[in-house]
Amino acid sequence: MNKLVKDGKIAVLVSPGFGAGWYTWNYEYPDMLFDSGLVDLVLKGNKEQILAYAIVKWPDAYLGGIGDLAVEWVDQGQQIKINEYDGSESIEYRDSDDWITV
Repeated sequence: MNKLVKDGKIAVLVSPGFGAGWYTWNYEYPDMLFDSGLVDLVLKGNKEQILAYAIVKWPDAYLGGIGDLAVEWVDQGQQIKINEYDGSESIEYRDSDDWITV
């Protein structure tokens, strides 16, 4: 996968808006989570180029979450999973849960 790394952090693409998830509705395309070309376009904010890029790169993917794409920076080596509720995606860090031992 072509990931963008900056200052020891990896760029992760998520769609925090409600309605449709970006990665969580496209598990068959895991590179959608990290694609450095798309990350660059999202950071620049050109929505027309973002959509054109995604259509060419993933012609069979569901692109419903593309309008709300955001870049989150995650420490390299950190274990994460992407949670989705009603299309709104968020990053959960493996060490962030407050587990109770009984």
